[in-house]
Amino acid sequence: MSELVPGGNTPLPDGVLTLRVPGPFDVSALITDDGGRVRGDGDFVFYNQPAAPGARLDGDRLTIDPARLRPGAARVTVVVSPADPATPLSRLQSPTLQVTAADGRALARFSPPRPERETVLLLAELYRRGTAWKLRALGQGYADGLAGVARDFGVDVTEDSTPSNAAASAARGATPGGRPLTGRGAEPGAGRITAPGAGQTSAPRARPVSAPAAGQTSAPGAGHLVTARGGRVRGGPMGTPDGGPDPDGFLGPVNSARAAAGSPPVRLDARLTAAARSHAGVMAARGLLSSESPDGTSVYQRVIAAGYPYLTIGEHLVSGPRTPHEFVEYCLTSEESRRTLCDPAFDQAGLAYVPDARSGDLYWTAVWARPFSPEGLDRTAREVIALTNTERTSAGLPPLSADPRLTTAAQAHSADMVARDFYAHTSPGGGRPWDRAAAAGCTHRSIGENIACGQRSPAEVVRGWMDSPGHRANILKRDFTHIGIGLAGGSRAGTYWTQLFGG
Repeated sequence: MSELVPGGNTPLPDGVLTLRVPGPFDVSALITDDGGRVRGDGDFVFYNQPAAPGARLDGDRLTIDPARLRPGAARVTVVVSPADPATPLSRLQSPTLQVTAADGRALARFSPPRPERETVLLLAELYRRGTAWKLRALGQGYADGLAGVARDFGVDVTEDSTPSNAAASAARGATPGGRPLTGRGAEPGAGRITAPGAGQTSAPRARPVSAPAAGQTSAPGAGHLVTARGGRVRGGPMGTPDGGPDPDGFLGPVNSARAAAGSPPVRLDARLTAAARSHAGVMAARGLLSSESPDGTSVYQRVIAAGYPYLTIGEHLVSGPRTPHEFVEYCLTSEESRRTLCDPAFDQAGLAYVPDARSGDLYWTAVWARPFSPEGLDRTAREVIALTNTERTSAGLPPLSADPRLTTAAQAHSADMVARDFYAHTSPGGGRPWDRAAAAGCTHRSIGENIACGQRSPAEVVRGWMDSPGHRANILKRDFTHIGIGLAGGSRAGTYWTQLFGG
């Protein structure tokens, strides 16, 4: 039997495997492709949905038959959370994963370090290598509950609260058929889990990695963080980059709501509207709210294709409202949706709607953005550094100095993740953080990296990193003396952030 440590792995035999986590814990599993994303809500196995092809949950036992997993499945991530949601993980014994073969042989055991602020742990993952399967110990924590894990893997979590006005009640923000996330372990307001892309969407993620000092080796781990946010296309362009006509009267209710929140007005941009029109048309043709089309094209990629490079972006995907006023009223019915509509970082917008020819429902897409500029990029990077140094000084550590070589490497990695549509510390060509730093001319003996995608602002990304133990450890590592920040927008998850440390 293998006694695993975080990051350790062991081969698995063919046949059915049983994974057990005894104690006061809820066990869940996420079935994903190589990209780490679920295909639909059926890929999330938990107490309210205990079975999927090749996977079955029975109390504290999870049975996996890799040969019977759905086509394309390449990974099964095992998640644990407290059975009593009022009890934090820090008050429980460390969960212990026990893995046995079909013949009852003990294959592996893993006990991660005792959690601190985490509310959910990614305990381990089964992953395919060629035709064989292996087990990797993780022990990575989330501070924002099971709903946060679900969002990070591409499962949408929408509020189940009933809108308070007729306009909102006529709208919907999720596809029918979602399963309630209730019962043991459910967090307040967790709402409904639905297929990827349904309703209010986004799955910001983050991963930390820290390299050893020169001359040492290690297998970098990975952690995650999440937040949530969320929202027809018709006719021709409704604006220009310098503003323009607003025949449907969108800007009145939009900017009235923004003014009430103390945010500056937005103006319409024809390129954003073209992207919104294209995406709403796809949703209407399918009769389905989704952040991606069947070919995998996301709203953010449509914005770039329309010729609009952005510094920050947000969106609403909604069906049901009949007028712009109803659309805005619906967007104000939940905190996350209201935050997007009224975000002061946005100064331009594209809005459009398209009817579903079969049902008559209107499918709306609203895109909110601030255009890219070199000055905006520099300002954003400086804000990330300032917020990072605030966290360090609060912990009694010296601030980090900006390093142009680390900045070059960090910016190149963010741009590369967008250009080649991947999200990882290791590039498709095999380059790692310390390789990129060296290529940029850095001579630091120790290199660390945090990445994230989907966050809209420096405050949001730094807050998320600090809420994750792995990222926090990099930010507060005493040995680091310098930092570089990179960010780029345009791939499936919006803005991709890189924070590169040197010491």
